[in-house]
This record gives sequence, C-alpha cells and structure tokens, in this order.
Amino acid sequence: MRIISISTIKSFWESKPAFIDAKEPALAWYRHALKADRESPNSVKLDFGQVSILQDGRVVFNIAGNKYSLVVWINYPYRVIYIRFFGTHKQYDKIDVQTI
Repeated sequence: MRIISISTIKSFWESKPAFIDAKEPALAWYRHALKADRESPNSVKLDFGQVSILQDGRVVFNIAGNKYSLVVWINYPYRVIYIRFFGTHKQYDKIDVQTI
C-alpha cells in the first residue's frame, strides 16, 4: 500500500511533548500498513479486528491502546491509504469523520 501522508501523524507527536508516546505505535501501524494489501474493508477488519469501518472507504484505527484515533480513507482499487486525521479521542470527538 502507498500511504499519503505520514507527515500528518508526525506533526501530531511533534506538536506537544505529551504526545511523543504516539510515535512508536503510529510508526508500527505505518510499517504494517505499508506491507498490507487492502482489497476491501473486510481485509482491513480481518487484519486489525478493532477498527471502525465507515462509509466511502473511511476507516478509524485505535492507536496506542485506544489512546489515539487515526482516520484514513482507503482507495482500495489503487491500494492507497490517505491519512485524514490523527489525534486524541477528545480531538476526534470534535471532527466529522465523513468530511475530514
């Protein structure tokens, strides 16, 4: 899979010293996602289990033991993952997942 753009995640953990604990779990997700072959929402669910599959290719991952949320949009035919949001659950509650 191609992933666009890891800088969204990186800018989050660099924004505050308190968020540095997101770095390793987020990079672990990134490395795993690079090697994966996502052909459908079911393939994501089978691989991760604890994800929320939303409409229009949106997927929400829980990162660092459910401390952070990662929202992506997956273009399954082209095997591309677009990172749309990465943040705390409090920040996640303030966004509209379907439009971000």
